[in-house]
Amino acid sequence: MDEFKKFCKELADESAKIINGYFRNDYSIETKKDDSPVTIADKKAEEVMRELIMREFPEHGIIGEEFGRHNENAEYTWILDPIDGTRSFIMGTPLFGTLIALTKNDDPILGVINHSVLNQYLIGDNNCVELNGIKTKVKECNKVEDASLITSDHRLVAEYQNGEKYDELVSKVNTYRGFGDCYGYYLLATGYADIMVDPIMSIWDITALIPIIQGAGGKITNWQGESAVKSSSCIATCGLIHEEVISILN
Repeated sequence: MDEFKKFCKELADESAKIINGYFRNDYSIETKKDDSPVTIADKKAEEVMRELIMREFPEHGIIGEEFGRHNENAEYTWILDPIDGTRSFIMGTPLFGTLIALTKNDDPILGVINHSVLNQYLIGDNNCVELNGIKTKVKECNKVEDASLITSDHRLVAEYQNGEKYDELVSKVNTYRGFGDCYGYYLLATGYADIMVDPIMSIWDITALIPIIQGAGGKITNWQGESAVKSSSCIATCGLIHEEVISILN
């Protein structure tokens, strides 16, 4: 595990060099088949991580947002999202991040959120989480009425989940913001937020979050309260209010 953790930092550092070089600079923007944007920074950052993995661990699998699957049935598989929050990146907002996950037989054992512009490196292993080498954890919140809630895009909730029930949750919480993407989960894992939700997710969006949220003492499931592994939606909380949040949303 120590070897894998050290390698995660190398992946984060090398991808950050590319991403930071393009941030707020000129580059072209393409539109993918799902209408989401992609830039040369997304592609080159994933390329360098894939090259490093194939050189260091040639027997491992890789699943990446931009370049698909390689040896995906391997015992160990790396799951990569070079820029989670590409729209934020394009807008010049520094709240995007790189997501790196390592699974063993489909079980997420390591997760990284690297906010390269902010120099915030978060790594979790289901048991603990460290932010730039210092242990961190979720804060205690035992009432939804006292909670802060974050989501990536409010408009997606009604498209993929129950929009009326979500509005009910919004009306109950103390604070509601739309920082979103992996930055919201970073805030949760470091004790600054209480609930982070995404009504639609891909495997490269959610896998890295699982060892981080669980390692920080929080709880993470899909929208209906089931396992988050390979899920297409996500509810993450500080833990104590998780069942109530799931109940309200469903």
